Amino acid sequence: MDEQSIYRFNVKKLNGEEVNLSDYKNKVLLIVNTASQCGFTPQLKELETLRHEFEGQDFEILAFPSNDFGGQEPLDGSGISKFCKINFGAHYPVFSKLKVKGQDAHPLFRFLGNKRENGKVQSVPLWNFHKYLVDRSGHVIDYYYPFTKPTSAKVKKKIGELLTANPAYATT
Repeated sequence: MDEQSIYRFNVKKLNGEEVNLSDYKNKVLLIVNTASQCGFTPQLKELETLRHEFEGQDFEILAFPSNDFGGQEPLDGSGISKFCKINFGAHYPVFSKLKVKGQDAHPLFRFLGNKRENGKVQSVPLWNFHKYLVDRSGHVIDYYYPFTKPTSAKVKKKIGELLTANPAYATT
């Protein structure tokens, strides 16, 4: 297995079911750490707008709630799911709350933020709504700080480039 790919990691859905990220092979991914009580929380709606814009094009948003920054994610399980769907119309996968920084960070987020592990970027989350862009091979390609909106031109442009980079997977 490719050691610089996210496909070696398992994560948990909100219902506790374990998922291997290889389930997302051949898709472009935007992985985001989220929180329901943050100044950036309205980005949950922008993430849904972005998901809708690239719908049917092998693009997925994976949201990972975290309580690492200012205790801004007090919800758990179904509370997180309801909050995201009712308040922001989220139809992208939202996973179980996890740690994204420090010694106790989930292995996925240690990998995403460490260039020695992922081979491309060095950027640990400094706050909620830090975003990582992953290509169809599961490799980290870029990252965006929380103040970069998911619907910004630079994020959409890079997603579009990754979606069309491999004609074997491109959709019309």
